[in-house]
Amino acid sequence: MTSSNGQSALPVVPGAGSGRPRVGNREDLPDRIWTVPNALSVLRLLGVPLFLWLLLGPEEDLWAMVVLMAAGISDWADGKLARWLDQGSRLGALLDPAADRLYIVCTLVALALREFVPVWLVALLVGRELVLGVMLLILRAHGYPPLQVHYLGKAATFLLLYAFPGLLLADGDGWLAAIAEPFAWAFTIWGTALYLLAGVLYVVQVVGIVARDRATSRA
Repeated sequence: MTSSNGQSALPVVPGAGSGRPRVGNREDLPDRIWTVPNALSVLRLLGVPLFLWLLLGPEEDLWAMVVLMAAGISDWADGKLARWLDQGSRLGALLDPAADRLYIVCTLVALALREFVPVWLVALLVGRELVLGVMLLILRAHGYPPLQVHYLGKAATFLLLYAFPGLLLADGDGWLAAIAEPFAWAFTIWGTALYLLAGVLYVVQVVGIVARDRATSRA
């Protein structure tokens, strides 16, 4: 498994001779900043306020949809480029999931404010992010970095980033909106389900790490 910035997405593997589990390999990545994948991730982050302004200010839904689609394409492209150019990095391993989560949360809130999506959907996905935030604090308390991005999480992010432009398109009139609506909601439902499942798997991994640590300390 690989995350979108080219690093291995291994969950938890035993540490050699230490008795402590070793989490992924993010710390083994090069400590570099100026790479093409990192530049794409930064551009994706800069697109968040632009998207929010387009959607909530002048309500330029078409241009907001273009920004979202560009974010989805760059999310795919930075991972491919990281592998093709051998430009995986620690910064990229942090920037990429951060940009994904920021886009999803901000987009959900904006779409809810425009009444494109129900509030319960926003509550589910934002609640998932809050739970993962608590898991990150637990990992830090035990001396571990964040876990690697799970492939289910990347699949869910892909579905949601393409579902949201579809929801904007489905809000219009005419045959194109009628065609887009079922596909947009299918992507939204499947993306939400996978996003929640990836969150559950993340919690399970963290619980396993904490249990291992406690067992090791008692040994």
